[in-house]
Parts: sequence; structure tokens; C-alpha cells
Amino acid sequence: MLKAIIIKPLERFNDERGSFIELMREDWKDILNEDRFLQANFSTSYPGIVRAWHRHLRGQIDYFIVLKGALKICVYDEETKDLSEIISTGQEPKIVRVLGHYWHGFKVVSNETAFLLYFTTRLYDYQNPDEERRPWNDQTLIPKSINGKKDDPRVGKPWDWNYPPYK
Repeated sequence: MLKAIIIKPLERFNDERGSFIELMREDWKDILNEDRFLQANFSTSYPGIVRAWHRHLRGQIDYFIVLKGALKICVYDEETKDLSEIISTGQEPKIVRVLGHYWHGFKVVSNETAFLLYFTTRLYDYQNPDEERRPWNDQTLIPKSINGKKDDPRVGKPWDWNYPPYK
């Protein structure tokens, strides 16, 4: 994983009524460190949709939690050319912490609409947004490693969101 990307599995408590999951707690220092989130957002995306690439250059950190469906979340370090790929689903909830200076985005890899809840450490500034964008199919985004592996068959090629995750 790229430096400072943290993944925290979430515990689901089931009983005869359904289930309960704590999504975020201020005392979870293992993932929050000293961060404090200032905004929560909810996004829906249809099957096959790619929402990428963007980054934040003013220090924003994002915390992604897939509530329904499945996402392939990718994070790319332009300096090292390392890419991290995380599959996150509503069935096995986890928090994925992404430093904003990395290029990041996701693709819906489920056959159902995906629900994404995400927290940010900065408020969105409507007059001066902290977002830099590049096309989702940018041919200049070529990873030298994926999840730390240099022998992944996708290494050295433009990133293809439609290629299935390598195992």
C-alpha cells in the first residue's frame, strides 16, 4: 500500500432484528491519528461507472466507506508511480483512508448501484474548490507497481479500469 493509506475493517453486529455497524469514532486513533473530519458526503454510482481521477492539494484526507455494492478504489502516487487497488464492498465494510495529494478514484464493480459514504477533513469550498482532475482513462497514468508488486501484468501499461483485479 502507498504510505499513509490505512484500511480498517469494520465490525458488523448481527441479531434477530438485523445488524449494526459503527462507521466512524473519534477515538479510533489507529485510522484517524490526529485527523478530524469536517464534512460527510453520500454518493450513488451505477454499475460500471468510473469516477476518477482527482486529487486535493491543500491537505484534505478522504475516508471512504462502501455501504452497498462493490467498488474498486485506486490510489496513485505520481512521484513513485505506485498504485494501490482496494476492493471494498457493503458486505464486508471497511474504512479506506486516502491522503488527498494522491490521485484517486473508483469504479463500481458490482451489478447493483453502489452507495458510498465518505468523510473529508476539509470543507468543500464552492468558490475555490480544492480539486485537480485528469481523465478517468488518462493514458499517461502508468503504474510501476500495484499493491507493491512489480510483476503484476498491468504494470508498465496505461491504467485500465476495466481489467479485473489481479490476484
